[in-house]
Amino acid sequence: MYNFNEKPDRISEKCRKWDKKIIEENFGEVPQDFIPMWIADMDFKVPKEIEESFCEVVSRGVFGYTYCYDEFYKAVIDWQYSMHQAKVEKEWITLSYGTVSTIHYIIQSFCKSGDYVIMNTPVYDPFDAAASRQGVNRIYNTLAIKDGRYYIDFENLKNQLMEFKPKLYLFCSPHNPSGRVWSIEELAKVSRICKENGTILVVDEVHAEHIHYENFTSILNIKDYKDNIILLTSPNKAFNLGGLKTSYSIIANEKIRNIFRDKLKQNSITSPNVFGIIGLITAYNEGRIWIKEVSSYVKGNYELLEGYIKNNIPKLKIMKMEASYLAWVDIRDTKMSSEDITNYLSSKAGVLVESGTHFVKDGEGYIRINLGTQRENVLEALKRIDKALNIK
Repeated sequence: MYNFNEKPDRISEKCRKWDKKIIEENFGEVPQDFIPMWIADMDFKVPKEIEESFCEVVSRGVFGYTYCYDEFYKAVIDWQYSMHQAKVEKEWITLSYGTVSTIHYIIQSFCKSGDYVIMNTPVYDPFDAAASRQGVNRIYNTLAIKDGRYYIDFENLKNQLMEFKPKLYLFCSPHNPSGRVWSIEELAKVSRICKENGTILVVDEVHAEHIHYENFTSILNIKDYKDNIILLTSPNKAFNLGGLKTSYSIIANEKIRNIFRDKLKQNSITSPNVFGIIGLITAYNEGRIWIKEVSSYVKGNYELLEGYIKNNIPKLKIMKMEASYLAWVDIRDTKMSSEDITNYLSSKAGVLVESGTHFVKDGEGYIRINLGTQRENVLEALKRIDKALNIK
């Protein structure tokens, strides 16, 4: 039904991913025919239903203050149940202006300067930045690698929680940058250890809608520990609506929820963006077919990447992309550092990828490649990488 090979005009859009000025601030000079595969932003048009709902809003010609009306809550509740079999109550849901800013508010809510938070590494860099900006200490639980797959070092985790008593555990599920899907047993174990040690488990599930392998379990389904969990999510990665800055949290524990909401009030996080709330409602109510089709397309891109690298660039190794549209690639056999290979590919091949060193800690020796683009771009990028590295 949807044509994901179609290339929308992303230059006129002035998106960061394709803007040459922004790119050269990050990568230095690049060829004119660059292929951006770095920031987590997809190159596909949103579902036509979302586009039509925005046109309807525009046709009214008025964009006044709005509020979280019943359709918003119902869309979230129905989506979480139909997609993740999670039962959510209306009062658990709180609007916010993007997951990253929400992490800042959560840290402000539950930590003071000198407290600790913990996270697995490598991990999405804004986790670390949010804590650092609040003067909060960070503890890193390095993920173990076994047979090319990440695993949580639970023994070390237990010791770290007992020693440092972190206020929060910032947890990415599915994992970014690798796309690892955590099992229900792993999630239950993480939840139990946090509860036993008085650490609130904060789970980012923004990449939960693109699942390619394994079975995804929402943290909301770990019912024994739901009173110690803050879930953060949005349709922004799923439907590429990041520019609308609209997200939400789900918190079952009333005390935790009220502390968090008080902090939002202090920062005047009250009413939603007019287009953000319409986009969320439409995406959740009418976007299921699109999600299914775009996930299938992205999985096809991953299979192209996997096969091409295996057959043509054997010094690169891919960690199985179980979820998301972001491939985590081991470049250690090239004998180049992550920064060196990133700079080399951008300048010599015009292929822009993300250095593993941008993911807080333990990312050296890896790069992240964004596959949320047209297949033509993926194939051309692979050919350029192959030629630039000259390894067969």
